[in-house]
Amino acid sequence: MERSTPIVGFESELAGLFDMRGKTVFLPGGTGGIGEAIAWALALAGANVTVAGRGAEKAETLAETFRPGGLEADGIGLDVESVTSICDAVATVLDRHGRIDALVNCFGFLREERMLEISEAAFDEVYLVNLRAAMSHGQAVARHQIAAERGGRQVHLLSVRAQPGLRGRGYSAHCSTKAGMAMLMKQHAMELAPEGITVDGVAPTFVETEMIRHVMENPSFRSQLLEQIPLGRIADPKDVAGAVLFFCCAAGGLVTGQTLYVEGGVTASQ
Repeated sequence: MERSTPIVGFESELAGLFDMRGKTVFLPGGTGGIGEAIAWALALAGANVTVAGRGAEKAETLAETFRPGGLEADGIGLDVESVTSICDAVATVLDRHGRIDALVNCFGFLREERMLEISEAAFDEVYLVNLRAAMSHGQAVARHQIAAERGGRQVHLLSVRAQPGLRGRGYSAHCSTKAGMAMLMKQHAMELAPEGITVDGVAPTFVETEMIRHVMENPSFRSQLLEQIPLGRIADPKDVAGAVLFFCCAAGGLVTGQTLYVEGGVTASQ
């Protein structure tokens, strides 16, 4: 049934649920396969995206691919294992754009070693990149967002392995740090809620990127993995990008402290 008179304001609010125009997003780890998809999704929604990666040249090269289409992006270098470097990167974004409306932390590191063989150095490296960097990124951005008094969004890329373990692989460091990030995100959500800042996580299953090619090319492992996923496939980067966009824009404004599992039903079937 057609309405003769539109509801003033209601339709425009709904139309803008996924509109990121006028928003600045800081995207550490945005040069990887998943991060690049997220950067495109946010930029296409209208956001000004600053991609940060281990190499400034790679980050800037990616940002340049956005500009011919009129999208806004730039790139900076970042040493994710250095708290000073993280704070400097946040300061650079603020110098260039004057604000950070959303943090999307895509940095993640996987070093596979079985429990009986894992070394202290390997475990510490995964901890520094996955868990301590999440803390440092969230803290540095929150300081600005609180001072700006405009609220904000923070999203961390987790993993389905924040919940179930994985049989047959050496994932002690990966699983424990991703689970730690899930709890860190909840605590940050509680501390930042009074400031109007939401903090959430996106936890995919294996994502079809170059990083996992070596394991997915193993027919036995691939078959076993797909059998565990009710929808019968691993994630595509765009599956993750869509979930991140939801948390960053108005559509996710009343959601905080939550982890969205993008995993084809794995956790529901455990």
